[in-house]
Amino acid sequence: MRRVLITGVAGFIGSNLARRLLEAGHEVCGIDDFTAGTPENVPAGVRLHIADIRAPEVYALFDGVDTVFHLAAKNCLADCLAHPVETSDINVTGTVNVLEAARRAGVRKFIYADTSAEYEGVEQLPTQVDRVCPLSPYAVSKCGGALFCESYRRLFGMNITTLRYFNVYGPAQDWRRVIPPVMSAFILKLLRGERPIIYGSGRKRRDFIYVDDVNEFHLQVMTDPRTDGRTFNVGSGTNYSVLEIYELIEGMLQTGLRPLHRPDLPGEAEATLADISDALALGWGPCVGIEEGVQRSIDYIREKVMKDVASTSHAAGASRS
Repeated sequence: MRRVLITGVAGFIGSNLARRLLEAGHEVCGIDDFTAGTPENVPAGVRLHIADIRAPEVYALFDGVDTVFHLAAKNCLADCLAHPVETSDINVTGTVNVLEAARRAGVRKFIYADTSAEYEGVEQLPTQVDRVCPLSPYAVSKCGGALFCESYRRLFGMNITTLRYFNVYGPAQDWRRVIPPVMSAFILKLLRGERPIIYGSGRKRRDFIYVDDVNEFHLQVMTDPRTDGRTFNVGSGTNYSVLEIYELIEGMLQTGLRPLHRPDLPGEAEATLADISDALALGWGPCVGIEEGVQRSIDYIREKVMKDVASTSHAAGASRS
């Protein structure tokens, strides 16, 4: 059993990771300020601390921690584009603060959540970890955090692994954003009987990876010394167009609704596709296919999110009457 600290524990990946770690018998504590995550996401059994990762008060929370997963970040691309100073403050300064807290506490393993957005300007696919070209404020800020991780690894001897997530999807994905991730956005709109929005032509292609597969790699990275000091792509090695994802979801739900097209969003890559050969060489590999993953996501949104939205709307209506 290890004592694991997760920053951003109330978010999509953080809450799913916390649940998986608890199932594996680990002790889990978490930090979140609920800027993006929600209290109901946090599994029972997590020792939750409501705090800002930029605050010096978080240092004491790292005492006795074996492993840190640093997932907290400002990551909505449109929001980051609109607020670049805040994006840098959270994603760079916040990361340095978490690194320093972990260094002072003598944490044995530090896992940094990076992003495939670092490949925005790379044209050669599949993308390899040694070729990055971040363009957007979000990607540049995450690259800045990764560079600080490398600095702490070299100067202070910290054991750090960097994971570049591609399009992770699954239960508890943040559907509350101004522009939600495409999977949850499509499913929620169609279940509500509304036409989903596609920005641009829908021909952009994305490498989707189900969150359970990501968490299996998380658990391996915690203990496998072959991952120490390295950077890995975490994707499926296969990509799909936005239109293909829409057609898949619509085919499962059979609503008959067609998407609305809006102007393309600036700063997005035309395609993402992960070279996952390094992770495959360690014995890991994605197991959840796109059809199964989408069906699980539909089931979760139908059973959890739709009920929550309905109950919230009912309560709001009752308060107005």
